[in-house]
Amino acid sequence: MDLGLIGKTALVTGASRGIGLAVARTLAAEGARVALVARNRETLAEAVAGIERAGGEAVALAGDVSRADDVDRVVAETRSRLGQVSVLVANAGGPPAGTPTQVEDAAWDGAVDLTLMSAVRLAKAVLPAMRAATWGRIVNITSLSVREPILNLTLSNALRAGVTAWAKTLSQEIAADGVTVNNVGPGYTATERLGELFSDDALGQLAERIPARRLAEPDEIAAAVAFLASQQAGYITGQTLVVDGGMVKGLL
Repeated sequence: MDLGLIGKTALVTGASRGIGLAVARTLAAEGARVALVARNRETLAEAVAGIERAGGEAVALAGDVSRADDVDRVVAETRSRLGQVSVLVANAGGPPAGTPTQVEDAAWDGAVDLTLMSAVRLAKAVLPAMRAATWGRIVNITSLSVREPILNLTLSNALRAGVTAWAKTLSQEIAADGVTVNNVGPGYTATERLGELFSDDALGQLAERIPARRLAEPDEIAAAVAFLASQQAGYITGQTLVVDGGMVKGLL
């Protein structure tokens, strides 16, 4: 299926590894010009080189999306080098773990900028051009925790739920402009981040609790993102697609 992304410019944050890198690769394979944003210049350069070897077009833009000035800069650089952003994939690294009684006030301050305000600021920076073009796709990477909170991930639970509510509200404001806003909530995915949170034994036990009996692969999350970024998904907005192998038990 042609997703209608050939020649469009996509901006993907948190793109040097894991789900963000998988998304960047998938969008590039669909013909989009992709700007990859992350803090580590070396891993970014390696990611871009891999996309280019596969025949895609990509640029590396080092930046910290928890900083408002970096957000404005990477959007401006993307526009200068690849053209106006048509697809935004807002993917930020997870904030520190901790139970509700363990998390200090200072940790909340940093997590708000990283997890919530990065998505808000990125969208505000790209929206004027999307609305002028009457075409745009915004996809936020959240988590299955927006449906079932995870005890030790207090900051992520609260702030990714905030992203979800903000995205729903934004989607209602801009739907008539041809711009969609959706979220993809990954389940437990085989990334470095997951390995930092769980031991190998714990991951094995976790996989047994998933109806699919395995962790997700980053490419499987990327496929969902690519569909929501596609021409065909133009009538889908304000939604959260949880990609979790059937783990969330709720109906909604």
